[in-house]
Order: sequence, then C-alpha cells, then structure tokens
Amino acid sequence: MSSSLDSFLAKAHIAYFSMEIAIRSEMRTYAGGLGVLAGDTARSCADLELPVVFVTLVSRAGYFRQTIDAQGRQVEEPDYWEPSDFCEPLDALIAVRIEGRQVWIRPWLYVQTCPLCHQVPILLLDTDLDQNAPEDREITHNLYGDGDEYRLKQEIVLGIGGIRLLRALGFNVHTYHLNEGHAALLTLELLNQWKVLPEDRISGEPSYDIAKVREQCVFTTHTPVEAGHDRFSYELFERFLPDFVELSSLKQLAGKDRLNMTRLALNLSDYVNGVARRHTETTERMFPGYRVHNITNGVHAGVWTHDAFARLYQDHFPHWQHEPEILVRALQLPEAELWRAHLAAKADLVAKVAELTGTTLDPALPVLGFARRMTGYKRPLLLFEDLDRLAKIATAYPFQVVMAGKAHPRDADGKEAVRELHEVVRNLAGKITCTFLPDYDMDIAKTLVAGADVWLNTPLPPFEASGTSGMKAALNGGLNLSVLDGWWVEACIEGVTGWAIGKDGDGGSNHDHATALYDKLESVVLPLYHADPERWRWMMKQAIANIAYYFNSARMMRRYAAEAYLR
Repeated sequence: MSSSLDSFLAKAHIAYFSMEIAIRSEMRTYAGGLGVLAGDTARSCADLELPVVFVTLVSRAGYFRQTIDAQGRQVEEPDYWEPSDFCEPLDALIAVRIEGRQVWIRPWLYVQTCPLCHQVPILLLDTDLDQNAPEDREITHNLYGDGDEYRLKQEIVLGIGGIRLLRALGFNVHTYHLNEGHAALLTLELLNQWKVLPEDRISGEPSYDIAKVREQCVFTTHTPVEAGHDRFSYELFERFLPDFVELSSLKQLAGKDRLNMTRLALNLSDYVNGVARRHTETTERMFPGYRVHNITNGVHAGVWTHDAFARLYQDHFPHWQHEPEILVRALQLPEAELWRAHLAAKADLVAKVAELTGTTLDPALPVLGFARRMTGYKRPLLLFEDLDRLAKIATAYPFQVVMAGKAHPRDADGKEAVRELHEVVRNLAGKITCTFLPDYDMDIAKTLVAGADVWLNTPLPPFEASGTSGMKAALNGGLNLSVLDGWWVEACIEGVTGWAIGKDGDGGSNHDHATALYDKLESVVLPLYHADPERWRWMMKQAIANIAYYFNSARMMRRYAAEAYLR
C-alpha cells in the first residue's frame, strides 16, 4: 500500500464518483461543465477539509483535441496525456468480470492540495494493463467513447470497479455521491452487499435491502435533456454482466424496457438534487414522484479569479479565498483599482487571441465572450441570426466577439454549428471582429471568462441545467447577458448584475430571443459601455458583490455537507 494514501484512509468516508473531473488543464480527464464542476468540488473539499475521496477514469486519450480545417470544420484527434507525469500508481489491482473476461483495474492517485495545505485524494481508474485483453486495455482511454458497448464497459469500470477498489485500498465509505448517472452501477454492487437471503425473506418482498442501499447514496442530476440520460439494452447488460443482479429487480429499479442509469440512480438514492432552482423544477416534471432537492452550483473562487483581481481581493479582503462570501463587500472596492485589474485581465485575453488565431483585438472596445459545448440547445448561432442588423449595431456601437467550444464527435448539428460560426467570422470580416479559439480547455476558459466585458449565454429554456461560466465571469467583474434559464434566473438583477434576454417563462423562439438580444445590445448594453463608464464599473462591483459572494463552490460544498452527507 502506498504511504501517500495512508493519511486519507481513516478519515475519507464519502466517495464522490464522476466520469470526468477537471483537475488541471494538462490532465485531459474532462470534457466540459460536468468535469469542471467536479474539479471545483474537489478543490473546495480540500479547502474545507471535507472527508471525501474522488473516483474517476484516467481517460489517457482525453476527450479529443480540436483542430479546425480550412473550411471551418472541426477535426478530432486523440489528446493523450501521461498519468505518471502528475499521479502516483498505487499497488492495488481489482477485477470486474465483463463478458466472461476478467478486466483488471489499477488506480492512480492524484492529491489535490489547497493553499492551506489541506488535501483530498483523487483516484483515476486505469485498465491499460498487461493483464488485460487488448480491447479491455482501451476501456479507460477515451472520455465518452463511441458506442453503447464502450460506454457501458466504462460505466462498469467506474461504478463497480470504483467501489471495489475503494474497499481493496482500505477506505471505509458510508456515503456514495453520484455526480450524474454514469456511476449508477455502483448501486448494483451495493445491492449485492445487502442481499436478503431466501430464508430471511418474506414472500413477495424484494431480494435486496433497498433501504440500506438508498441511505448510502446521494445523486446529483445535471441533465434536463432526454438524450443526455444514458440508456442501455438489457440484452447488452446481461451479455456483459450475466446474473450480476436479479434481472426482474433491476427492471423495477431502472426501467422496464431499457436500463436507464438516471432512473436507477433516482430509485437507489435517498438524497437527490438538481443544480439550480429552475433545473430542480424541470427535473421534478421529468421524473414525477421523486423528491428533488436543490443545491445551486458554484465555482471555485481561487481558481477562476484572474491574478490581478486576486491581488485586489487579497489587499482588501485577505480571507476571500477561504470565505468568498466576504466578496459581498466588493462595493467598497476603489473603481480605479477595479478597472486596472480588468484591463490586466483583458490584456491577457488580447494576447491569447493573438497567439491562437492571429486576430488583433482592440482593448478599448467591449468584448462579448461566448464559450460552451457546441450543441443545439445551447444555440451558439443565436447572436448571428440577423447579420445585417448585427453589423448595423456594430457601426453605431463597435464591439468584438470571442467564441470557443467543442462539439461531441457524434453531434452532427453541433459540428455544423462550429463550421457555420467560422463562416460567420469570414462574412463579418471588416464589420465586426469575431474570432473562434480552437481546442477549448481550462487554460483558455480562465483567460476568456476573466477578460470578457460581457458574458453571453443563449440556451433554449428549460434545457440549461445550471451553467457556471457566467459565475466565473462575475468573479472578475464580467457582466452577464443571458437567457433566463439555469442559474441566471437566481442571479439576474436587471441593470445591476447584468441583463436578461427575453422574459422569464416566455419559452423563447430563436427569432424572439435573437430580437430581444439585439434590442438589449443596441439600446442598453453597448451604449452603457461606450457612454457611461462610471455606471459600467458600478455594475462590475455589483456583479462581484451579488454573484461571486454566493455562487461559489465553498457555499455549494457546505450545503452538500450539511444537507446531503450528514443525514
């Protein structure tokens, strides 16, 4: 046993399972918001000394490296990283039998350390071992790999393999936190642990002590989009894990026709929560009959605050990283110092854009930032629905647009949106400076959210679960311009913390929301930036004071600890 793990074994009794986690930019174990949230969760657990161990996959080939060809089309390539550069291999092996073969799993250990030197362990599961068949060595290579067979194997390794490794390493876990449904198969391992012997079972009762399993599990659901919930055929499940659990019981828990991982997690978790108030309401409509709590997401203040703002906060609020709620006093910040910090962050964005694209931004003009997963309901093209009107607005009130984001390799519509965005960039040349930053990652995100003047978000309601990029922008004084969905319903104070696109509950057709966006840009946002800098800086302080103080992962994890873990 590695001595590096010894200090965690006695105290870490909560296990947080996530298919992806953004630990650091060079470790390609994340794809987007779900992984970034998991990374911020780990950082705040270290800050707060919470007794949590994290379990994920090593994802040696990453999500993918995005390049853009001459026609503006996304091209995907493996994005390999070497675990030994950042992690320690642990001398433990366990096996899960999949399709009749023993699949061996070894963990790597990454220790997340906070500025006060508190630590939490992160275990990254790896099947690339000599003991495994060639096809099984690749199970933990590609994050969100292609096809149901590959995905189900990954979820077997994460859920069942993860729980077995925790036991083999000596962890005494009493609470399992499932970050989305990918790890839901761990509940089946728990069912087998709490199997009721035939002689102890009353006729007609289930074969498992379901109540015992439920009291050990916490489930956070993030996806208000039906396609986002993993489903597998029972034929495939039985082929991979024959007789692992009683099939009739599994169908009662996970759905009659297909193995629905979200339904399985809902039925076997005593505490279920959504990630924003609006998302919680949506989840209750999608899955009637379940009690769904709400813990709105937050972001890690220390990670997502630009160095210039961090120095400003440190000078005025020395404990701001450990107690970000002190940022409610941001209204006291001197405006000149605030603006200098913003100009420093914006200068870094200007440099990053020039480095990655060769495009020259004008630091005197406002920058609209837009970066997220490129998929239909995020509506990445909404800003560009009427290019003539957009160009006319830019003539009166010049502005610039910086975009970034990846489309899943199997998302044809998302990939087409990437191509169309590059076509838009070409069509607007000479009228509006627009640019697309390729291969969006944590480093690009840090620079973009800190340097943008306005953070744009245009999802189709009610499909935004939470959204956290706008929270990161607000940490740096950025002003949000967003559709009222996800977290922004809670944070928007019109004309104070930012602005809404459309009205709450209006449904929002593309045309209506595009018109509302143009109206707000033309009549409110851009005139304010160009004509009233004093009011703009006042709003920047309001955004910090009203958003950063609350929408942070320290508050989020204190609530999980008090409401979900200590039950």
